[in-house]
Amino acid sequence: MKLVWSPETASKAYIETVQFCHLYRQSGIAELVSAMAAGWKAQLIVETWSQGGAISTSIGLAIASRHTSGRHVCIVPDERSRLEYAERMGEAGMSPEIMVGESEEVMEGLNGIDFMVVDSSHRDFSRVLMLAKFGAKGAVLLCKNANSRNGSPCFKWKGVLDERSQRLVRSVFLPVGDGLDIAHVSAIGGNSVSALKGGKRWIKHVDQQTGEVLVIRR
Repeated sequence: MKLVWSPETASKAYIETVQFCHLYRQSGIAELVSAMAAGWKAQLIVETWSQGGAISTSIGLAIASRHTSGRHVCIVPDERSRLEYAERMGEAGMSPEIMVGESEEVMEGLNGIDFMVVDSSHRDFSRVLMLAKFGAKGAVLLCKNANSRNGSPCFKWKGVLDERSQRLVRSVFLPVGDGLDIAHVSAIGGNSVSALKGGKRWIKHVDQQTGEVLVIRR
């Protein structure tokens, strides 16, 4: 089994987030992140946030969780961050689950994450990714504010995903907001793109005279 994309759910979440962010005069990556979380039908959405951070992405994730009937959890480092996050999300009419504590302690209780957003401007963002327990169907991981990379200027997805049964399928950087780094992790037992290099692969060939399609494994 693996994550399955739903264009209809993605579209609904995207439109609602666009409308909501317009009313609150906040926009950026929120609409994209909301559409992705909803489109992949994420059942456990996890994000990290700290005092003074932007709230629009959190709003987008909350909207996505409503469309997927999933669980939206926000990890904050301290009580001040929890109070501010709860107040600002409450003003938007939303109340995601909030967990306070150190990465090791908090991540221990979160199993089956299939969509995760971390802030690259925080020093421990890569550690949070390494501690995350992904779902059996795979996961989609996002690093926002990727242009900053405080503390991890040489960040590589493979570095935080090594030693797992789940491998990196693909990754992409988008110049959205302050930079959005996205990675797709395979289902348990799935193969990575790099693992396929050098191995056998399927090649499709079309006979120009007969139109016959031939599939050859090499």
